[in-house]
Amino acid sequence: MIVIDGKKAAAELRQELKQEVSELKSKYNKVPGLTVILIGDLAPSQIYVRNKEKSATEVGLKSDVIRYPDTVEEKTVLEKIQELNSDETVSGILVQLPLPKHIDKQKVIEAIHPSKDVDGFHPMNVGNLSSGYESSVPCTPLGCYLLIKKIEPNLSGKKAVVVGRSNLNGKPMTQLLLKENCTVTITHSRTKDLKAECLEADIIVAAVGIPELVRGDWVKKDAIVIDVGINKTDKGIVGDVHFDEVSNNAKALTPVPGGVGPMTIACLLKNTIDCFKRSQI
Repeated sequence: MIVIDGKKAAAELRQELKQEVSELKSKYNKVPGLTVILIGDLAPSQIYVRNKEKSATEVGLKSDVIRYPDTVEEKTVLEKIQELNSDETVSGILVQLPLPKHIDKQKVIEAIHPSKDVDGFHPMNVGNLSSGYESSVPCTPLGCYLLIKKIEPNLSGKKAVVVGRSNLNGKPMTQLLLKENCTVTITHSRTKDLKAECLEADIIVAAVGIPELVRGDWVKKDAIVIDVGINKTDKGIVGDVHFDEVSNNAKALTPVPGGVGPMTIACLLKNTIDCFKRSQI
């Protein structure tokens, strides 16, 4: 069985992006810029944003972080987004989630211009993705997709099962797999026989937030299994897939941690560069 090394794949992607940024700088005499808005001092958000900054600098992007206390007014954040929308040095805008309760997440997402929406959450990008048009794709499903393609470049005709129907992962993942001519089943908490659905799958993407839900006898021989889950348990961080059991059957499997996570940030950088390139046309 292949343990899919997300750290290695992310490092390779960053290397490609570094080369691309260098070529863009030669061609346009400027580099893509990513601005992150961070509200409050939640530890996971702080760590995540620090990693984004480090990775962005590594590939040669211009990187800025705007920090606000969690008491900041919604109006202040929306005004800052409008300012960034019209700033030509900013290619991508990301507002780190989750937000304090008094700030409307949907309002914030919709305030970001679709052409600078590196998270791929704006309704216009969601619509473009589902219609098969050019769009920013949410970073985690994009990372999953690139990892799957490393193992199996031709996905046409494969049966894929997506466990979880969230807007962040399940739904965009489904669109990406459909684009590759997979037959996709999207499953969730109300699915009658989840095990039977998974047993049919050549590809399983688990993103449901239930520790070790997908067991060894749920997975057919030589399936590719991508585990998006990150769950804190008594025995440490585990995914949505029971790694030891599933590794007996799967052709390839992502570990947790070290699988999908590193690809998410690398794909954020990719989205920023793609937004920059589209703005130069």
